[in-house]
Amino acid sequence: MDAISVIRTKRDGQPLSPEQIDWVIDAYTRGAVADEQMSALAMAILLNGMDRAEIARWTAAMIASGERMDFSSLPRPTADKHSTGGVGDKITLPLAPLVAACGAAVPQLSGRGLGHTGGTLDKLESIPGWQALLSNARMMDVLRDVGAVICAAGDGLAPADKKLYALRDVTGTVEAIPLIASSIMSKKIAEGTGSLVLDVKVGSGAFMKTVEDARELASTMVGLGTDHGVRTVALLTDMSTPLGLTAGNALEVRESVEVLAGGGPADVVELTLALAREMLDAAGLPDADPAKALADGSAMDHWRRMISAQGGDPDAELPVAREQHVVTAPASGVLSRLDAYAVGVAAWRLGAGRARKEDPVQAGAGVELHAKPGDEVREGQPLMTLHTDTPEAFPYALSALDDAVDVGGEHTDRPIVLSRIA
Repeated sequence: MDAISVIRTKRDGQPLSPEQIDWVIDAYTRGAVADEQMSALAMAILLNGMDRAEIARWTAAMIASGERMDFSSLPRPTADKHSTGGVGDKITLPLAPLVAACGAAVPQLSGRGLGHTGGTLDKLESIPGWQALLSNARMMDVLRDVGAVICAAGDGLAPADKKLYALRDVTGTVEAIPLIASSIMSKKIAEGTGSLVLDVKVGSGAFMKTVEDARELASTMVGLGTDHGVRTVALLTDMSTPLGLTAGNALEVRESVEVLAGGGPADVVELTLALAREMLDAAGLPDADPAKALADGSAMDHWRRMISAQGGDPDAELPVAREQHVVTAPASGVLSRLDAYAVGVAAWRLGAGRARKEDPVQAGAGVELHAKPGDEVREGQPLMTLHTDTPEAFPYALSALDDAVDVGGEHTDRPIVLSRIA
């Protein structure tokens, strides 16, 4: 078997055989299939799709490329959550310690920024001393002691996905539903969690722009999880407007701590609690009260212990960008639209994200919002503040925001949770 014949099969719109899938995933993991060849196959999959059997086999081959973890020795039931990515989506940060405070164990394997969306690990690395890489033994120790851990997947866990994930980011193939579903579910199934809640984003700032596409992705992933014995549920949630008031690494950590302290933006709190209730129900803890754990400080206590256990200082000052630029309202009236994608691209161009897989990110870069859709604004009032260490990035970030805002039009409140799929 060879890479060119596999690429041609999918290029011509034909289904890949189980043998082709097993071979290409194994060969790519070993380095026998080059990045440029897998790039061509990924583009063919984006353009021509995969059927249910192909996706299932692709996912199984990704799982088989590495080790599988086992949390059965833990004294708590395990629950995990995965978001398909959005702008200002810092929900994992308050959610993991919150669910741990309610009695579940949360083995949260997270990733880095992908395109215009932020990465959980990039955000947490803005905390001085915090370490993303933990051995499996250390991860188990933190789970036993704290109940929650947020860390990078080890090299042994679905190594095929680790290579393909970085490649998709730089080849314009992030949006392929089969590749998104298999990427997420291969890691989550190999990770060994007993239950999984998926946060599938919908809207301009998400990879899934329509409810129909998001529902297809969610249904595909729920099916994959169920077939592998993982209790899986998905929420479709709105990503037409950024979540909260920040998009950027240290900026989002600061906002997450506000939520854990009992404050923070209402939309972030609402989604955090909605996902916490789903995770606790899936883990067999339906009577736990996450709102109480936020109010009584126990979620904050678990956050501090989790950060400390991974080498971080929960009391340290977070990085602040050296330069700021204020964007003002173009007119007076009700802010009717604030486009999530535009804000995400602006934050990315300011240095909060990466254009190539090897690029560094700036801890302090990003966008801070001063108003959200539905708010009354006055002409000249600050709408957002741009943060960066590289002021030459301001013109590029501002060009991304050229058509990001409408003032004075019709504003219709859209619920954060749009649908549930189980």
